[in-house]
Amino acid sequence: MRIVNWRRLTSLVVAVLSLVAVTPTALADNPPRKILSGWIPYYSTKTALPSALTNADLISEVTPFWYTLKDPQTIQDNYTPANPSIPIAGTITQLQQAGYLILPTITDGTAIDPKTGKYVQLTLSNYLANPTTENQIITSIVNLVTTNKYDGIDLDWENFAYVDSNTTWPTTQGRWVTFIKDLSAALHAQGKLLSVTTPPLFDPATGKKGYYLYGWSQIGSAIDRLRIMAYDYSTSSPGPIGPITWTESAVQYAISVMPASKVFVGIPGYGRDWVTKVDGTCPSLPINYLKTVSTSAGAATFVMHDAANLATTYGAKPTYVDKYGESTFTYQKVYNGTTADGSLTTCTATRTVWYQDAQGFLLRAALVAKYHLGGIAEWTFGMEDPTAVIAIRQVATSIAPDPVLANLTSTASSVHVGDWITLTALLTKKDTTPFAGILAQVEMKTANTDWTKIYSANTAADGSLSIPLIVAEGTQLRVKADGSWDRLAALSPGFSVGASRVISWNPPTSMRHGVTYTVNGTVQPRVAGVPVHLDAGSARGVEGQLSAVSDSTGSFLFSLSVAQPGTTSFRVISDSDSQFVTTQSEFVTVIVR
Repeated sequence: MRIVNWRRLTSLVVAVLSLVAVTPTALADNPPRKILSGWIPYYSTKTALPSALTNADLISEVTPFWYTLKDPQTIQDNYTPANPSIPIAGTITQLQQAGYLILPTITDGTAIDPKTGKYVQLTLSNYLANPTTENQIITSIVNLVTTNKYDGIDLDWENFAYVDSNTTWPTTQGRWVTFIKDLSAALHAQGKLLSVTTPPLFDPATGKKGYYLYGWSQIGSAIDRLRIMAYDYSTSSPGPIGPITWTESAVQYAISVMPASKVFVGIPGYGRDWVTKVDGTCPSLPINYLKTVSTSAGAATFVMHDAANLATTYGAKPTYVDKYGESTFTYQKVYNGTTADGSLTTCTATRTVWYQDAQGFLLRAALVAKYHLGGIAEWTFGMEDPTAVIAIRQVATSIAPDPVLANLTSTASSVHVGDWITLTALLTKKDTTPFAGILAQVEMKTANTDWTKIYSANTAADGSLSIPLIVAEGTQLRVKADGSWDRLAALSPGFSVGASRVISWNPPTSMRHGVTYTVNGTVQPRVAGVPVHLDAGSARGVEGQLSAVSDSTGSFLFSLSVAQPGTTSFRVISDSDSQFVTTQSEFVTVIVR
């Protein structure tokens, strides 16, 4: 296991901030751990998709933000209307060709009253409480996943937390937990994954429960991914987007109730910009700033890669706040225009900005290393500054798992059926340092079976494993080892061991020319239908029934005669098939009188 130097990690950003980009190929000899995932929104595919594809060395899975549940039997496709010139199938193909797992998000759009446009509380919760509508939702989700050949699904049902009253949470929680378990069983039966995205929860023992209705401790065994929305801590007033201590507390609780490998830390690719003071009267024409440039107005948002330009434009100097693991700056902006009656007017707004820069991303990526998490999840791809990706890559490279070289050899590549061979497996690092104590599995595949484990044991001090094996038919063999935090999974190339049948027969020691003789024998394994042939080499004048097919006991029978006296050599040949190679007995010389 690597020992991570945390002080070094937090200082890495100083060295990388001056860089513009590091391509994945530049790090090909030391590939990083794939710790980055994130969302690809339907409304920003043109920027989010290239970002996801460019950083393939860091990414193993992506979450397209494309779907909304409208009712139990309707999942709305938001992608297609937003991207009429880019077919969804083409985007899916690009992601699949990059080797990514695809886990699209489904949001909750069930509760909007079409007449009033207002949200109706408990709509989705009530659907989950009804067995009929609950089953319809599960069927709709499974059909979406299987039809599009997705690897799973992600549920981002935030209305439970942010729109439904918190007095409804005890009611919704039980319904949610039951639904998650039922959906998990249905998806897992299809070999698919279930991810959920929720706001933070905290250890109840601390007195801070967070959005407890999502029941992490109750769904932890059913889900495959938990994406923690470790952002939007400050919304109504200036403050950090997701303080590092707040984020880490949620992580600590999550890994106490489920395997850390399931947990992903959500990181914001955006910042917030609040108005904290207004001097003067803001114009209403040509743009009405009266409501937006106000201390009572909600914060504006901006994407991370625009933060530096925003600060430079207004002469501000960002300050990194260690306590929060985020950066902030304050600037003033002047708004000129006219009032409603046409009078010239101006106002000056003092604005305060908070966001996570490259150092903030590095600090959150370091949580992956510290707790052995599944990774980080960016909302959203395409918002990030290039230096932030460099910082993530530095952390990912420092905790990269060791590649494992797996090799399997045999004492023979072709043997008679029933013979013993000895297999030797060897697991090492690239520099040939052995991996001792790794549980290795030898798998076998035949013409009639898929890969099947036939042996498993821990490797010896030299990284080797020796396995005796009786060969019953032609066989492919390979060795594999599961991955861990410290090493990648290993799989050796498969190699074949050919098997030949055993032929027993009773040739005559001498013959009279012109006389018909019967010759019998057996092939092993003793099965019916094996074609066999009597080969007389280059001898002339050999006649009779020189081909046969074995019966159910493996027996065969030839009849032959030789026209001229002399000597003749015979052998028996059995044909090859999917299980056995061509088998030939030794030539036997017969005197013909």
